[in-house]
Amino acid sequence: MYLAMSEFAFFRFRSNNMLTKEEEEHKEEIIQLTEEILQAKGIQCDASISKISEDELIEILEKVRELRRRKKKKQSGTEVIKEEDVYIHNR
Repeated sequence: MYLAMSEFAFFRFRSNNMLTKEEEEHKEEIIQLTEEILQAKGIQCDASISKISEDELIEILEKVRELRRRKKKKQSGTEVIKEEDVYIHNR
């Protein structure tokens, strides 16, 4: 149920030209993060998504972007640690 809702939200983002090219290319990630945001906001049906104003839609997308940045930053930090471990072990 949530995945279909998140996918519907993704298509609303896209049809309103809110997504960057890079975000469109990472559709599954955007849908998954949108699902998390919708669950947190208590939005539970397609009808709710279709009635969300453009301002609210923008707010949801901004939260998706914030979550995505945090995950990328956390992932980058983990990669740096792994690279340092490889460097230390290869010395």
